[in-house]
Amino acid sequence: MRRRHALLLGSAVLLVATVVWPNRAHLAAFPDIIGAYSAKEYCSCRYVSGNPADYCQVYIQQYIPIDQLHDEPASRTVTARGLGRIHSAVWLGPREGCRLLAEEEAAAVP
Repeated sequence: MRRRHALLLGSAVLLVATVVWPNRAHLAAFPDIIGAYSAKEYCSCRYVSGNPADYCQVYIQQYIPIDQLHDEPASRTVTARGLGRIHSAVWLGPREGCRLLAEEEAAAVP
């Protein structure tokens, strides 16, 4: 019985290792996706489409929730924090829409 459990556990570890190791770069990038997606989509929903804030908060909800969302209407900048990463998006204009800010630019946003 113990041998069967050890064999099952070893097989499970081997299976996980063969799936995780080739995808390690994608898995490492995953925490950035949550905050970046939320900031960009909220910015587009709010400032490109002109929807109300309440609607846009529901629109960007995901299975993995974000920790914080800050909307600055005066500068049309949105900052989202999720999985420990912070990302900001800014509205550029009616033709350009919203774009994610680089880390250096986002650090300058209050």
